[in-house]
Amino acid sequence: MAISMNTGGARGGRRARRTRSKALMSEINVTPFVDVMLVLLIIFMVAAPLLTVGVPIDLPESRASALNSDTQPITISIRDNGEIYIQETAIPIDEVVPKLEAIAQTGYDERIYIRGDQNADYGTIMQVMGRINEAGFKNLGLVTLQEQDN
Repeated sequence: MAISMNTGGARGGRRARRTRSKALMSEINVTPFVDVMLVLLIIFMVAAPLLTVGVPIDLPESRASALNSDTQPITISIRDNGEIYIQETAIPIDEVVPKLEAIAQTGYDERIYIRGDQNADYGTIMQVMGRINEAGFKNLGLVTLQEQDN
């Protein structure tokens, strides 16, 4: 009566044979990740110009340099026919200040850009700016186009 015990040594054991034939791969395959990133890059490159929407205005030109801004400012547009817009919503002049107070996230320190059409009435632009300033908003900026050298 002899009993044979297999100690699972490096050679001859079942465990050793199984791990050799089905060894786990410890490398990361990044090819699908790169493919997805390239597709997303192309989609965003095509879609980015389409995201710039606004009220069509013929802005005056200026030699002033562009402002650098980290956050998206509130934009007030004044068309040549006197219509006033906050972002893309038309509003009457009496509702400019209440709407600004409602949407200003940082309170009276909110950056507000005023885009006035070059054919718009100067008095209307000054009325809007005066009401905004009187309400307590001090961070106002006028938007123009870069002047082109001919």
